[in-house]
Amino acid sequence: MRKPELEFHEPPADWQKTNGDAERGIWEQILAADPLSGDSTLLQRYEPGADTIASGVIVHDYWEEVIILSGELTDVTLGKTFTPGMYACRPPGMPHGPYRSGGGCSMLVIVRPESEPSM
Repeated sequence: MRKPELEFHEPPADWQKTNGDAERGIWEQILAADPLSGDSTLLQRYEPGADTIASGVIVHDYWEEVIILSGELTDVTLGKTFTPGMYACRPPGMPHGPYRSGGGCSMLVIVRPESEPSM
């Protein structure tokens, strides 16, 4: 199965909190997803003052691409703040974060599970 075929439309208005109480103030809206592979495209929103500091450094077992659409996001470990138009491409196992956003931000996130190389 693949992500569904979707022409331009208003995404559903249902935003969900991410990762429980440790990341209070962080929301996501799934735009398209393949439930079998885990391949997904979503919007992620940090409310002003939201952070992931309590969760520590983040490491995934999937590819993640992120572009900041609005606001600002600070990587606490790097001591750097990222702004609209900045892009990240993270392979499985790449450490990043934790993050905080003083004024809030919104991002487009693409998640793609690592697949076995084809021969």
